[in-house]
Amino acid sequence: MKDNLKKFQSPSVRSKKKLLRIGIIAGGISSEREISLMTGKNIYQSLIKSGYDVIFIDTKKDILSDLRKINLAFLALHGRYGEDGTIQGLLEYMKIPYTGSGVPGSAISINKILSKEILKCKNILTPDYIAIDFNENKNFLEIKESIKKKLSFPVIVKPNSEGSTIGINIVYENDKLEYAIRDALKYDNKILVERYIKGRELTVSIIGNEPVALPIIEIKPKSGFYDYKAKYTKNMTEYIVPAKLDGTISRQTSNTAVKCHKILQCKSISRVDFILDNNNDAYVIELNTMPGMTATSLVPKAAKAVGIDFDYLIEIILDLASLKV
Repeated sequence: MKDNLKKFQSPSVRSKKKLLRIGIIAGGISSEREISLMTGKNIYQSLIKSGYDVIFIDTKKDILSDLRKINLAFLALHGRYGEDGTIQGLLEYMKIPYTGSGVPGSAISINKILSKEILKCKNILTPDYIAIDFNENKNFLEIKESIKKKLSFPVIVKPNSEGSTIGINIVYENDKLEYAIRDALKYDNKILVERYIKGRELTVSIIGNEPVALPIIEIKPKSGFYDYKAKYTKNMTEYIVPAKLDGTISRQTSNTAVKCHKILQCKSISRVDFILDNNNDAYVIELNTMPGMTATSLVPKAAKAVGIDFDYLIEIILDLASLKV
């Protein structure tokens, strides 16, 4: 695996990039701001250590003047206005190369409803769901009846365009449904209600313009649910890497992750989350185009399993930003 990734590392590109000013773009105004700042800080420190000319840009402020100072952007944003194609479009308009997926892949992938519709059309297994648009229908009684009719409990209720399990609730009975919907509505007027699949939580990190799957990680939160606290608090979750899976299931899951990356027009890096049920069917839950780079983040864990340390990983992602510097 590490040998396969060496092709992403170009000494000539690297030496040229060390002459450029790289902007770490983080923070922002989404509900994932604090995680983004942690991701950005880790990337900033890594590139400084590796000898790059780097500045830190918090997109909560007026960023145009800062963007004019850089030659390449390393994106460390999570959530809206950073992971949804917004900042990518601005950078393209300014002709500044950047890391990660482009405008289409970012915009599609953050939209849970749209990405599920596309994956289902491509025969990718994903949980049954109902999409609710509160811009069109605000009748709670009608919505609850529709959910009861089309899905069986338990269900999982999510804002359409949020990450880090923010605003997500598992609902086991009808009288808790309205609370979960109202909680999700704090973050988005579009809500996704999915059939809850009980099983093993798996994630596959994808890297490369010719995408390669890193080892699968099994996620075992001590609380039983991989929520915000379990994700970002040390020792709250056990991570098994590589996951202990049958070889055929492992290959099929990795191949499906690569397919999802391609179908949703992602580039450079992504992470695909799965639930493996008791029948060994791997359901795609969602795809993340800008995975975290914190102390508990999953992509660095998967890379480490094949001998790629954090600094090396960051340089690989940087190389993928532009091959024509």
